[in-house]
Amino acid sequence: MIGILGGTFDPIHFGHLRPALEVQQHLGLERVHFVPCHVPPHRASPGTSGEDRLAMVERAVAGVEGFVADRRELDRTGPSYTVDTLLTFRRELGDDVPLVLIMGMDAFAGLSSWHRWETLFELAHVAVSHRPGSPASRDLGDGPGGAVTDDPAVLRASPAGRVYFQPVTQLDISATAIRAQLREGTSPRFLLPGAVERYIQERGLYRSAAGNASI
Repeated sequence: MIGILGGTFDPIHFGHLRPALEVQQHLGLERVHFVPCHVPPHRASPGTSGEDRLAMVERAVAGVEGFVADRRELDRTGPSYTVDTLLTFRRELGDDVPLVLIMGMDAFAGLSSWHRWETLFELAHVAVSHRPGSPASRDLGDGPGGAVTDDPAVLRASPAGRVYFQPVTQLDISATAIRAQLREGTSPRFLLPGAVERYIQERGLYRSAAGNASI
């Protein structure tokens, strides 16, 4: 099984990385592709270039087995629709490899507003990460989106179409807060990998309000 986690990653931080690791380990994912978006459909465009955001992802996942920085959305023009991204994975991997789209509960709750959202379940499973002990809302999972399963083996047995709820360690870290700290001259240490922090300092990123467009 192959995992896919998209986002602006502006910058990538431990709030992205730790849940992805827990989903990878629990589901036995061969790889998790971190896919920085080019033009986010549901929010303002990032104030940081795609190449800088990709470089930060590359530094964040360097040396982590099974974590992959993936630039495919940066090479496309127009809005970075997830359905188009999944179609590129299907063209590369074929129709039989199980794909798992990883997202948080907030994203899942708003899934019906996504472009061609029903088609997502024809192309991949969806793993919804949520805080341990919190109720997992399954309203979409039992509808046309896909059938809920509690068994990772069910995901491995088919290429797409299921919803899986995964409790994870959700860290209260946001890219917005990190950018604010950097503008104010305070350190974001221990909120993101050291290699990412060093890249930010080397490039002089987020020193002005221009880097306050996304989370």
